[in-house]
Amino acid sequence: MSIDEQTAKDKIVQYARSIFERGLTSGASANMSVRIDSGWVITPTNTCFGFLREDELSVIDHDGNLIRGSKASKEFTLHKAMYDKRPQDNCIIHLHSTYATAWSCLPVDNLADCVPTYTPYLTMRLGAIACVPYFAPGDLGLAGAVGEVATKHAGVIMANHGPIVSAKTIDACVYGMEELEESCKLAFMLNTKQPRLLTKIQINHLKQNTKP
Repeated sequence: MSIDEQTAKDKIVQYARSIFERGLTSGASANMSVRIDSGWVITPTNTCFGFLREDELSVIDHDGNLIRGSKASKEFTLHKAMYDKRPQDNCIIHLHSTYATAWSCLPVDNLADCVPTYTPYLTMRLGAIACVPYFAPGDLGLAGAVGEVATKHAGVIMANHGPIVSAKTIDACVYGMEELEESCKLAFMLNTKQPRLLTKIQINHLKQNTKP
């Protein structure tokens, strides 16, 4: 169920500042949206997460038209493609966080499960993370590629670009993005070792016992 516009704006500003202050994104390199009854609230183009104002946040209708606020992020089509395939979800975050973005620049063996499962928490928060090919930011091809995998994947790594995460609530979306970043950090710390991964049986048990 979507939330009201004012609550969406409050949450976006609150979490965006926290994300920026903890170094999970920098400059004007991130975007966040929340579904509301009339459409979406999304961060404007070329704005920094650390200094957002509620009055400048973009309010978009169901057809993608700007209702009020500043010009919306050029990544709105990317968000929309994911929302279309995940009607149960009400928040999407895209960052250029350091470890997930670095991981996006490496070759991938399994496009449907591109981040190693070292701990239970990525599976519990997001499930398997998909990887899609590189497209330029704002390219409709990127939105199409993410849309193709979004039905089965709440988290996606976009090659040479970074992560995008979708969830039912704003809190869950933030926590999911944080867990994806931490999992990519662990992957870099462990990829020269011989780490113990969770087994398929252990992962399936988590899936069966994790509330959707």
